[in-house]
Amino acid sequence: MLAATLSWSVWALDLQQAKQQGLIGEQQNGLVGAVQSNAQVNAIVNDINRKRLENYQDIARRTGTSLAVVQSRAGQLNIERTPGGQYVQLADGSWLRK
Repeated sequence: MLAATLSWSVWALDLQQAKQQGLIGEQQNGLVGAVQSNAQVNAIVNDINRKRLENYQDIARRTGTSLAVVQSRAGQLNIERTPGGQYVQLADGSWLRK
């Protein structure tokens, strides 16, 4: 159990560092996206998005809501909570530094 917690902390730290460096941003669909893509960034994005989708699917099943609705609401919340200086994706797909 502790190992799982520690490995999640490492990934969370990597995600936060990547966001602070402007490499990764929050998307409207509740997932993260690569603002500046490279192999390491893509690996973090894929891992985080896989975990988020699993969580969103679980929420959708438990609440009887569609996955699209859950993702949309999560995207809104994630964008609202994104600190200044980090990137969020606009509806047209462009990135904006908040």
